[in-house]
Amino acid sequence: MNLSTLDMVIIFGYLAGTLALGLYISRLASRDMSAYFLGGKTIPWWALGVSNASGMFDITGTMWLVSMCFVYGLKSAWLPWIWPIFNQVFLMVYLSIWLRRSNVMTGAQWLNTRFGKGRDAELCQLVVVVFALVSSIGFIAYAFKGIGKFAAIFFPWDLAPDTYALIIFAVTTLYVVKGGMYSVVFTEILQFVIMTIAAIAVGVIAMSLVSPEQLAAATPEGWAEVGFGWQLGLDWSGVIDSVNDKISSDGLELFGIMVMMMLFKGVLSSMAGPVPNYDMQRILAAKTPSEAAKMSGLVSLVMFFPRYMMVTGLAVLALVYMGPEIQAAGGEFDFEQILPYAINRFVPVGLTGLLIAGLLAAFMSTFAASLNAAPVYFVNDIYRKYFNPDAAPERYVALSYLVSFVLVLIGIAVGFMLDSINDIMQWIFAALFGGYAAANLLKWHWWRFNAYGYFFGMLSGLMASLALPLLLPDTHPLMAFPLLLLISLTGSVGAALLTPAQDDEVLKAFYLQVRPWGFWGPVRDKVLTETPELEKPPMGRDMANILVGIFWQLSLVLIPIYLVVRDYQGVLWSVALLVVGSVFLKFFWYDKLQD
Repeated sequence: MNLSTLDMVIIFGYLAGTLALGLYISRLASRDMSAYFLGGKTIPWWALGVSNASGMFDITGTMWLVSMCFVYGLKSAWLPWIWPIFNQVFLMVYLSIWLRRSNVMTGAQWLNTRFGKGRDAELCQLVVVVFALVSSIGFIAYAFKGIGKFAAIFFPWDLAPDTYALIIFAVTTLYVVKGGMYSVVFTEILQFVIMTIAAIAVGVIAMSLVSPEQLAAATPEGWAEVGFGWQLGLDWSGVIDSVNDKISSDGLELFGIMVMMMLFKGVLSSMAGPVPNYDMQRILAAKTPSEAAKMSGLVSLVMFFPRYMMVTGLAVLALVYMGPEIQAAGGEFDFEQILPYAINRFVPVGLTGLLIAGLLAAFMSTFAASLNAAPVYFVNDIYRKYFNPDAAPERYVALSYLVSFVLVLIGIAVGFMLDSINDIMQWIFAALFGGYAAANLLKWHWWRFNAYGYFFGMLSGLMASLALPLLLPDTHPLMAFPLLLLISLTGSVGAALLTPAQDDEVLKAFYLQVRPWGFWGPVRDKVLTETPELEKPPMGRDMANILVGIFWQLSLVLIPIYLVVRDYQGVLWSVALLVVGSVFLKFFWYDKLQD
């Protein structure tokens, strides 16, 4: 595709402006570690929330969502549960508050709150550092693969996708590494505004160009239905035959079982809390625990409408106007490139430049957030703790620059070895995060769980997830989740029961500071003898808020989808669900927030 001069001016003007803004703000980040990695805990909660939403509005994930909407229709609204998107509900209801009460800089440092400062706690911190670095490399490879595929469609030079990715990575890495959390947050707010304008415009274009009758003629029976049974029930034969092969390769024919597995994995992963990435860093960067909770709630509220306006808009445009071409191409079409092809064909000059700038912004947001979150684990929890505890703040910040560059290089190397976005996405969210779930679920909810249990649980889960592609290459990562969970759970519980319980004083201090619910009876009884006025944690209320919150969040996904396909009855039902959920959460969540 040869972009117009206007589009090129918009794109490169945006990239230059973002780079300049990031470097200008960077002077605020260089003061010390807290300023660089957490913005000095002075950034407003709404800014952190919009920044977090922008970081999740990534180009690679959006390309995947467009391909899923194209293939699975309205049933694709359930597929983000693989991440799971409803972990934000668990965070806003209680986990963000629990995490922020620790008042630390990293997830590894948080473990001192739970397990004390002995040798066993140090082992826990080391394994979290390793997990954070592996996770960061996975996200960098994920972003690398997506941005290369995207750029190759639009830019006029005859370069390979990976070459384009290298160029864009070079620009983004410069402002992210230099600017830290300040740069990430404030450039992401700008990026989110641009992306929202462009995304809503795409949805409106689709609504003006595609009628419900045209969409029905271009899709199989059941495509426009959200409900599902055990079988997927979508037969694309005679419409676009190659889509049936795509469904088979995705392993989603037994759709009901897969959604149940996503829910099972998603609930356990959500209760385990955020993995040590950008989501956790924004929680720790909030001013207070209640602001951390409000920040997590805002993510769902602002992210889904613009994103799904664009996702659904591009999917229906491609179905109606590109469907015959894709059918003629047979099995040669790459469904992950529907997004750039649809923009190429249907978005007018000027708006194309804005949309590409917005999608580049989405990529830069995700990449920036992932890269900013990881170096602090090495610098703060390894170098500062064991090698140079009294160095000048500038030295720690300078070392974080070096760690960031090394992580980018390794992530790029992994990206070169991948064939598709789906490969790395499924491994990160189903396998890697699956190995994380057991130990981190137990650390919050079971008093007898100790540091050795956490270390061996995390280690066994991490090793199993890394070994999965080598030992079981044909197994869908989601279907391997029960095995990964069992391995990690065995390591966690076995090591915990074979070693002494954590010291009483450590457990009581943790319970008093964080006030978790779960299996804390013996510790709670001891704390209450010393602090009888302590209120009981609101487990029942939290569970009710989570149940309502999941359906509240689902309504935020369905409203833009129904709107773009012009199913106004579906819009009304979804808005009604949103209103009822919002009223419930106002009284039983928002009004009950405490620091």
